[in-house]
Amino acid sequence: MKFKLRPWTATDLDSLVKYANNFHIAKNMADVFPHPYTEEQGIAFLQMTAKSTPPNILAIEVEGEAAGGIGIHPQSDIYRKNAELGYWLAEPFWGKGIMPQAVRQMVRYGFEHWDINRIFARPFGPNIPSQKVLEKAGFTLEARLEKTFYKNGEYLDELIYAVRRSAIPEAEL
Repeated sequence: MKFKLRPWTATDLDSLVKYANNFHIAKNMADVFPHPYTEEQGIAFLQMTAKSTPPNILAIEVEGEAAGGIGIHPQSDIYRKNAELGYWLAEPFWGKGIMPQAVRQMVRYGFEHWDINRIFARPFGPNIPSQKVLEKAGFTLEARLEKTFYKNGEYLDELIYAVRRSAIPEAEL
């Protein structure tokens, strides 16, 4: 299925709230991604995404509307050569091959725009589809930490997947 990554705009508010307000998405996200997802939270998110240059959080546009998001979050201090990857996609578009491609594009974008050598993601243990997305996009499992996340009243394993700049062919950067 065709999609494109692009900066978020104020006109994305309606589709953002429509798609983000989904427990099946929120249950696999950090608590900063709320449920229910309100218009006020959408406005605050869109204002926040407009502050970064280059933008580090992009919309995933599918069929003409923002149907998900993907972001690179550069780290600081001794972690400054690393960035965390986060993403979500509207449920109607799950299983259509969008996310592995979007992750690969965002990895290239991250290595092009920031002085980083490693991009990592930390899916929850039960989130097998997200783990498969990362594996299809060239990430490798570096660690499994037992019951480090606390979400929705239960402890969950934290998986750490990563890809290194050296693993990306120079022609793709």
